[in-house]
Formats: sequence, C-alpha cells, structure tokens
Amino acid sequence: MRAVPNWAVATAAAAPVLLVAGWTVAESRQPAGYDPIRDTISQLAGHDAADAWIMVTALVLLGCCYLATAAVLHAAGLPSRFMLAVGGVATIALVAFPRPTVGGSLSHGIAATVAVLALVLWPAGSALWLPRGADAVHPDSPQPPWAFRRGVGLGATAVLLALFGWSAFEVTSGSRTGLAERVTAVAVSLWPLLAVLSARRAHLAWASGGTTSVGPALPTVGVVPPDPLGPSHGPTPRRPDGLP
Repeated sequence: MRAVPNWAVATAAAAPVLLVAGWTVAESRQPAGYDPIRDTISQLAGHDAADAWIMVTALVLLGCCYLATAAVLHAAGLPSRFMLAVGGVATIALVAFPRPTVGGSLSHGIAATVAVLALVLWPAGSALWLPRGADAVHPDSPQPPWAFRRGVGLGATAVLLALFGWSAFEVTSGSRTGLAERVTAVAVSLWPLLAVLSARRAHLAWASGGTTSVGPALPTVGVVPPDPLGPSHGPTPRRPDGLP
C-alpha cells in the first residue's frame, strides 16, 4: 500500500475551501439583482458577471485539486482515479466554455454535466473494482480503506446522485437552482478529501502493523542452542558426593 503524501491531504482539503470562498467573494462583487438561491455558480464566471476572474480562478484551481488528488490516490484504483481526473478536466473546461449573457450554451452544459457525473460516480468505481472482502488468495494483503469499501462507495454515489437529481429538477422546473447547485458542488468536493484521509489512515495502520525492530540485531551464527532436555534455567545440579 502506497503512502499518501502530506501535500495531497492539503490539496484535497483546499478544494471545498476554494469553491466556497470563490463564490462568496464573487457574489459580493455582483449587482444587487444576483440571488445565490436562484442563480447558478456559472453566472459568476459568465460574460456578464462583474469580476468574473474571481470565479474563473476558483474553478481552475478546483479542477487542478481534483487532478492532483487523482494522481496520488492509488488506493482508489485506476478506473476510479480516471473518473476523478475527468471531473477535474471538465471543471476546468467550464472556464473555456462560459455561460453566455443570453440563453444557454450546449458546450457549457455538456462540460457541466460531465464534470458533475464524473465526480458523482467515481466513488462507485472504486467500490466495484476493489475486492469485496478479505482476499482468500492473499490473506495478508491489507484491507481497502473504508471510503473504498463496496457499501460505503456505493452509498456515497447514491447520495451524490440524489443531489444531482435535485439539481437537474431545479434547473428544469424549480426556483432554487443556485442552492441545489451549491449543495451538490460542496458534497462532491468533500468526498475526495474523505477518501484521501481514509487512504492515509489505512496506510498508517498497515505500516504500524508490520514487523518492526525494537533493538539491535543479535548474532545467530555460532550460537549453540540450549539443550531441550536440560533444565530450563539455573546451574546444573551436582551429586552429593561431588562427582559429576
């Protein structure tokens, strides 16, 4: 099991911070008509947004955080890491295809859908790829971290899919699109952090459970083992008459 570097924990923790801080600062720069409950995050980086560079920078850094996490989270397995990386690339692509001032954008909608779906489905990828329980062929191999176990991974994807469904409903026929989008975005940004912390904890437990030397190695060559038929300790008893 590979170790999770300290910078990976910091990068995963920075993702939700960048997201919330980005839209908070960007919202403060918008005119009075902007409503975070109704209006989307993408509008903060659109053509008609005031100081759009704030949200643009936050989205680019957020996508980079996902890519960096996918690069080092070996415990998740290659298919799941690939999906997380796709989510990072699609998040950055939102900047390349901003939302227009009037109407919608097919390219922006595709990038947003791919980003959210990839970030929603990647926990299930590791849950289905990794073994369900103990490996009978290799009983000494470490167990998967708790975030990548089948029940946990599938449960996380189910919750994230429900949030994605809520966002889709609000986009088509609701009035709280911004709220649903923000809740979903924060949820999908928190799971990579939980996965990194889980992998790091599993590696530390696995490393501490191995054989560790607690003193200098003792020589074994030329050492005569004790007689198994002799006394366990103490000097050899002698006969009363002094003879051996």
